[in-house]
Amino acid sequence: MQRALLLLLLFTARATAQTPSVDERVDALLARMTLEEKLGQLSQYTPSKPEIPEMVARGATGALFGFGNVTETNTLQRIAVEESRLKIPLLFGHDVIHGLRTIFPIPPGMASTWDPESVELASRIAAREAAAIGIRWTFSPMVDIARDPRWGRIAEGAGEDPFLGSVLAAAYVRGYQGRDLSAPDSILACAKHFAAYGAAEAGRDYNTVDMSERLLREIYLPPFKAAVDAGVWTIMTSFNTVSGVPATANAHLLTEILRDEWRFRGIVDSDFTAVQELIKHGVAATLGDAAIKAITAGVDMAMVDGSYATLAAAVNDGRLPVSVVDRSVRRVLRAKFALGLFEQPYVDESREKSVLLAREHLEAARRVAQKSIVLLRNERDVLPLAKNVATLAVIGPLADSREDMLGSWYAGGKPDEAIALLEGVRAKVSPATRILHASGGTVLSATDEEIASAVSIARQADLVLMALGEQGKMSGEANSRAFLDLPGRQQQLLEQVVAAGKPVALVVMSGRPLTIRWAAENVPAIVWAWFPGTQGGHAVADVLFGDVNPSAKLPVTIPRTLGQVPIYYNSLPTGRPEDPNHRYTTKYIDVPNSPLYPFGHGLSYTRFEYSGLSARAAGGGMVVSAEVKNAGARAGDEVVQLYINDPVATVSRPVRELKGFRRVTLAPGESRRVEFTVAREELRFWGDRGWIFEPGAFNVWVGGSSVGGVGGAVELK
Repeated sequence: MQRALLLLLLFTARATAQTPSVDERVDALLARMTLEEKLGQLSQYTPSKPEIPEMVARGATGALFGFGNVTETNTLQRIAVEESRLKIPLLFGHDVIHGLRTIFPIPPGMASTWDPESVELASRIAAREAAAIGIRWTFSPMVDIARDPRWGRIAEGAGEDPFLGSVLAAAYVRGYQGRDLSAPDSILACAKHFAAYGAAEAGRDYNTVDMSERLLREIYLPPFKAAVDAGVWTIMTSFNTVSGVPATANAHLLTEILRDEWRFRGIVDSDFTAVQELIKHGVAATLGDAAIKAITAGVDMAMVDGSYATLAAAVNDGRLPVSVVDRSVRRVLRAKFALGLFEQPYVDESREKSVLLAREHLEAARRVAQKSIVLLRNERDVLPLAKNVATLAVIGPLADSREDMLGSWYAGGKPDEAIALLEGVRAKVSPATRILHASGGTVLSATDEEIASAVSIARQADLVLMALGEQGKMSGEANSRAFLDLPGRQQQLLEQVVAAGKPVALVVMSGRPLTIRWAAENVPAIVWAWFPGTQGGHAVADVLFGDVNPSAKLPVTIPRTLGQVPIYYNSLPTGRPEDPNHRYTTKYIDVPNSPLYPFGHGLSYTRFEYSGLSARAAGGGMVVSAEVKNAGARAGDEVVQLYINDPVATVSRPVRELKGFRRVTLAPGESRRVEFTVAREELRFWGDRGWIFEPGAFNVWVGGSSVGGVGGAVELK
């Protein structure tokens, strides 16, 4: 028996020793490749090109994106694996931003949960559904920090704060990639857009960015670093310039920081035609020049524009060392081996029906959406609504819209599978409740008759529920807005319905913060639902009728007016802070400096009180705690937030910085001490020559938003 066991162990050891490593397999395959085949692995296209099957067969492309069903992916994969010379499998990608078929809330809604477990769950389900149709690479998460709501792509990110953004970036990566990347339901994550895209001037998509190294390092890069630390396999470059150098040709970003400092070993992909656009940026004269600049700076794969096919001439005439090409090819092949594509290139087509829109996926989408809905205002306890109300008017262009529940970039989601708000309401109220409905026009337009009809219905009701905001496709890429008001005639509709004199609850659906100052002053109850996804109608109704106690918090600041933009909580102090008693201070003469709703704000149907702050030095950093009490009459979740301020430093520091948060569930009357540990390295800032820590006093606050809370100080040596 012992001899048999010894022989078995010896055989296993020999087999293991004889199994080549991934790097050995990559090198062996690379040695067999022609230059054209190498460049094919670095060229990504959409399947719409009619010559794609022929290109796949001769190895002229290694990655495709934009697929919709498993039959297409398997068909093209068979060409790659069975007809191409080296039988290298294709890598299929897609914009799976907040779900593949089961659509979750848009990313700001996900961020409003302040719950990394929910984000990880949602991205795990998205990965499972994407992999079921052959998609093994998603261009998500977008981890750009966005301080300007005019920028349409604020709808794709986690908001304005680098700490929250970093925590959620890591959660997305864990969810998409799973514990084993070779598992059939794991996919490559892609942190984008590297870097500083959220700072586009004037909030205009594709526009330029100019900033200091300190701002770049402290605000815009941390979520990318968190994604890299979490093991993200791919990074996508941004369209913008960064201080004059396009990100897609920016060696400082792509080589010095990403590769040399952070030790990133994965794939850097360009955005859609971004290599070609180096010509329009004015840093390249020809497509060939653009390709040389991009790959030399550190871009491994060019998306769509075919630019890397031109690199053959550059290698052949000595303008580009073949070693630069080989370096990028190794990264692409390594990812394909890690995914297990060489062993399992095809997808089991029978799995699609059982995975997409699986019951447990829909249940998870509803739970996560419930956590994403922010209660901004609730005067006179208008909410929760009574289920036995005699007559309820549901008014607004978004009340009965299924498609708009999905928001932007909803991948394979189908509007007819989504639950509209009106459906969710009808499922909640008692059979005796009479529901009246009027759209009051569309999001973008309305006639006098449509508005009058809605007002007439409001007068007949005991309660009015309004659903206003943007169309789902008004945010996202190429959807910058110069105004942030309710579009069309919705403001007029709102004012006239409120004037009817009935209690009104307003649900806002949007991909960005909107300037709803009038509503905040005249509507007693306001719920911010973002675009809540496939199960959105049910989830919003769960909150409105009190089956779920809201717990979401804003991941962005909501301005009073467009003139305050950009506005964000972690601003730097000024030598002349706002003082209403002195003219020559930093202020507006027509509105306060303060936002309409601050970062971190979100109410509950119960009430939380903070007390007993404790702050002490520990391990070179600090430990801060406070008592949180549910002082209301029902159980609820509170997101407890820790903020710090370094009042005296070599460089000016933000007035507050988020350094920790924790979601706690408390029964009525229950108290809990919530403790945060902040490491010394988390208190560093970017100095003239790198990251530095300066000892001294730090101010700390623990509370329910970036405003107020219980405060204190701690001395660090």
